Amino acid sequence: MALALLAAPPARGDQVNPESSLAEQIVDALNQADGAYPGFRANHAKGLVAEGTFAPSAEAAGLSKASLFAGAPVPVTVRFSSGSGIPTVADGSPRANPHGLSVKFHLKDGSETDMVLNSRTFFPVANGKDFRDLELAVAASQAGAPKPTALEKFIVDHPLVAIPLKTPESLAEEQYNGLNAFILTNAAGIRQAVRYQLVPPNVVHLAPEEAAKRAHNFLFDEIRERIGRGPVTFQLRAQLAGPGDPITDATQVWPAERKVVTLGTLTVRKVADDSDKAQRELLFLPGQVTDGIEASDDPLIQARDEAYAVSFARRSR
Repeated sequence: MALALLAAPPARGDQVNPESSLAEQIVDALNQADGAYPGFRANHAKGLVAEGTFAPSAEAAGLSKASLFAGAPVPVTVRFSSGSGIPTVADGSPRANPHGLSVKFHLKDGSETDMVLNSRTFFPVANGKDFRDLELAVAASQAGAPKPTALEKFIVDHPLVAIPLKTPESLAEEQYNGLNAFILTNAAGIRQAVRYQLVPPNVVHLAPEEAAKRAHNFLFDEIRERIGRGPVTFQLRAQLAGPGDPITDATQVWPAERKVVTLGTLTVRKVADDSDKAQRELLFLPGQVTDGIEASDDPLIQARDEAYAVSFARRSR
C-alpha cells in the first residue's frame, strides 16, 4: 500500500445531518472520528488483498446446502485489515485494533458470497444507531475536550467499549470472529444459527508495550513476506447456538462450551498483483449470502451492509 499521503485531520464535532440516512450518518461519524481519506474505506482503511481457495470439510454439508460447502475447493479473495479509518495507522497502535479478515467466495455459478470477520469476540454496541453515537462521541473527545468527555459518558452505558483489544504478532496468528449470527440450512431443511470463526494454527498476541516498539507497518510487511514464503491457512469453523443463545445481539458472547464444527480450510496463497487497486474495487457485505445461508435478524447486519455501501460509493467517486 502507498502510505506516503497527507493525513487529513479529523473533523471535530458531534453532529450529523438528521436528514440523511442512518448509513450516511454512520460514515459521516466515522469520518469525524478518524478523518476523511479520499479513496479509502471509512473504517478498516488500511488493508491488503490476497487470493486463495476454500476447501469444505466433510461435516459442512450436514449444516448447510450452500454450494461452497460441497464438492471441490472454490477460489476466494480475502482482505486483511486494521481497524480505524486511518490508512497510515501504525500497526502496533491500539487504534489499529480490531484487525479484520474478509472473505469473498467465488461460486461455481458465477455468484459470490461474503464473510466479514474481525478479532473482537463481541461488538461493543448492539445496533447501528449506537455505533453512530459511539463514533460521534469519539469525534467529540479529541485532545483538549472537557472532562468528562463525550466518550467517557458513552462508556457509562456501554461498558464493552472500554475493554482493550490485543495486537497480534502476525495477521496470520490471529483468530477472526463473525460477530453476527447467520442461519445455516441443510438439504433436509434443518436450520441452525451459527457464528463463524477463522482460526489459525497458532494465536499469538503482543503486550501493548511490545506492540508499541514494533515498526510502523510490521504486520502488513510480515504478512506479505509470509505469504510469499508459502500458504497461510485458517480453519473456518461454526459455533452452534444453543437454546436461549441470543442471535440478534452481537454484544453477547455465546458460552464457550457450545459445539463448534469445522466447515473447511481457507488457504491464502498469494498477494494480489495490485492490492491497492483491488481494495478500491472490492466491496465485502456481511449480508451477501447464498442459498443455504441466511442472515439472522441481528440489526447490525443491515446497518453494516448499508454503511459499507455508502463508504464504497464515496471512495469510488
